[in-house]
Amino acid sequence: MDGILPLWKERGMTSHDCVFKLRKILKTKKVGHGGTLDPDVDGVLPICIGKGTKVIEYLQDSGKIYVGEITLGYTTTTEDVSGDIVEKTPVLEMLETTLIDETMNQMVGTITQIPPMYSAVKVNGKRLYEYAREGLEVERPERKAVIDYFKRTSEPVYNVEKQTLSWRFEVGCGKGTYVRTLAVDTGAKLGYAAHMSDLTRVSSGGFSAGQCLTLTQVSEKMAGEEFDFLQPIEQAMSLFQRLDLTDLEYQSVKDGGFLKVNDYCTLNPSELIAVYHNQLLVSIYGQHPTKLEFFKPIKVLRNN
Repeated sequence: MDGILPLWKERGMTSHDCVFKLRKILKTKKVGHGGTLDPDVDGVLPICIGKGTKVIEYLQDSGKIYVGEITLGYTTTTEDVSGDIVEKTPVLEMLETTLIDETMNQMVGTITQIPPMYSAVKVNGKRLYEYAREGLEVERPERKAVIDYFKRTSEPVYNVEKQTLSWRFEVGCGKGTYVRTLAVDTGAKLGYAAHMSDLTRVSSGGFSAGQCLTLTQVSEKMAGEEFDFLQPIEQAMSLFQRLDLTDLEYQSVKDGGFLKVNDYCTLNPSELIAVYHNQLLVSIYGQHPTKLEFFKPIKVLRNN
């Protein structure tokens, strides 16, 4: 069994929980996921199976789209609704939507984030959430994140009783973005403590919500011996540059041969290339680090 399963991860489970359950459902050990989702977040979780595990890193590196909600008025230890409140800044009046939109737009582009204490980033060989559970605060390394767009998708809602202000948003972002931190930093720019009060991932690795199945649905299909839920490995590379080889070219590529950059002028040397033969993905190529006139194999998926 080889391919990609677009799974709809339900709330209350870790990404590893999903992998553990799928190994039993699919009766195979070679299963991995293409991008961690927090337990409180639901949404698209690409699952790589069999030879599909060879493209996990490319799924993890791909762009993602989330929809969620930002709430001004207080922040928490985890930067979302699951944590304890650590700071309150009551919102005493409705904010102008133009101010909110302008502030969100300031977050678009390459930004710097400080990972939340409740995250899997390692500091001195130990994950930040392990320090957090021990009640320890450590210096966290800054990280770059790319925000393609960040927009408000609802009218702000003011809660008089709680003195909070909330609105829905959609964000398209690159690998390693902490959307929780994006919500907190947006609040800070507006002068308020804030947290991410809801989050769903609607696109990841080129897969959308409409393509996904739940664990229960996958289990039902396996029981009925229906395997149409598996997407081809090629689907995971659909956003990459594509090169289709002739039979002669493939004889060199299948043995790890180099390709001359000048022979493929339409390809961007600075980006990875998905190399196909007879409509099947066979290798991932990239520019040689020292011999710039050549493309070299980065990863071989098929060579027979």
